[in-house]
Amino acid sequence: MIKRTGIYKQAKQICSPYFNERPVGLEVSLLVIHCISLPEGVYGGKQIEQLFTGCLDCHEHQSFSDLQGLEVSAHCVIRRDGLVEQYVPFDHRAWHAGVSSFDGVEACNDYSIGIELEGTDKSAYTQGQYLALAELSQQLISYYPKLTKQRIIGHSGIAPGRKNDPGYLFDWAHYLALLD
Repeated sequence: MIKRTGIYKQAKQICSPYFNERPVGLEVSLLVIHCISLPEGVYGGKQIEQLFTGCLDCHEHQSFSDLQGLEVSAHCVIRRDGLVEQYVPFDHRAWHAGVSSFDGVEACNDYSIGIELEGTDKSAYTQGQYLALAELSQQLISYYPKLTKQRIIGHSGIAPGRKNDPGYLFDWAHYLALLD
C-alpha cells in the first residue's frame, strides 16, 4: 500500500512545495500526530490544502495573519470523513515538527512522518479519522522497520510547552488498540 517512492496509494495526492531530502543515513523512526483546522474549528474547506501548497490568502480570515510567509507541510492530512490527503512522500522530509526533540534527538523532521488530523486540540475526532489513521499507521509500521507503536507521539510530546496537539480529547487508548 506504500510504494517505494513513499506514496500512500489510498491517499489523494496533492503536492506541497515545502519539503526536502532527509539527511543521509537517517531512517524514518517516529510518527508524529498533529491537528489542524483553518480557521480553528472550521472543517471541510480548502484552507489546509492552500496553506500546505503556498496558496493561502492570509487576508481571508483575521486568524490567518500570523501564517503570512509560513512554509509548512505534513506528509498527510486525515479529513473528518477519513479521507487521506498526501502532501509529501514519506521518503522526503516534510516541515511539520518545528523546533522539536524526541528521546534526546532534536530536529524530528529529519526522521519522522507527520500526520495531521483535521480538528483542534480541544475537539474530539471522528471514528473515520481513527480508522484511517490506524490503517495508515499499520502500513507505515510495516514499511519502516524502525517505526514501532512505542515511537508514535503527539506534537505536544516533541514540542512541550509550545504545542498541544493532537489535544486532550484524542483517544490514545482507542487509536493504539486499533493497531493490535
